[in-house]
Amino acid sequence: MIEVREIGVVVDDVILLAPISVSARRGEALIVRGRNGSGKSTLLRVLAGARKPSTGEARIAGASVLERDPRFRRRVAAMIGLPPLAADLTVVDHLMLVATTWADDRRAAATLAHVILDELGLTGLAERFPHELSSGQTQLLGLALVLARPFEVLILDEPEQRLDPEHLATVIRVLRARRDAGATLVVATHSAVLADELGDRTLHLGVAA
Repeated sequence: MIEVREIGVVVDDVILLAPISVSARRGEALIVRGRNGSGKSTLLRVLAGARKPSTGEARIAGASVLERDPRFRRRVAAMIGLPPLAADLTVVDHLMLVATTWADDRRAAATLAHVILDELGLTGLAERFPHELSSGQTQLLGLALVLARPFEVLILDEPEQRLDPEHLATVIRVLRARRDAGATLVVATHSAVLADELGDRTLHLGVAA
């Protein structure tokens, strides 16, 4: 599903990501670990089509990474930082906006939105506005918005941020269900718990050969 061959990123003579090669199969969770500054987020941005590599090539499902290609956008979903939120839309409004964009009809979008809210324990917050959420709840909303769209590959940068152990366990369970259903996951994390309970393989960045 994912093939990375000698991908490296250099900006103004600063190495953001030293060249690496890695692959991930369908239904596999690849965990990316390393110190701050080792290139975790940079690698994820390359895979999501948000940054072009200086060297090497990344391919997903046999095709080049092209952010503007509708087929790529339907295949790959990413949360790298929190998405922009509208102050005058509720939690469920946000999910309906995303789900309706991708679903065939509004009824299917509504069903999906409420299923995701229930999975992440956000049903009781459905009518709240973003400013009424805690930082952890906002993190869960960001994840919910990614899950509300179609994907074969899910790219997540530190989804454990701002979550207490109970909510982290919820996120792990939800992500494991997506992996077991056939999605390929690439997750950068500092959480040993998430890495151990979700990951099938681990890529360590910033480690000398």
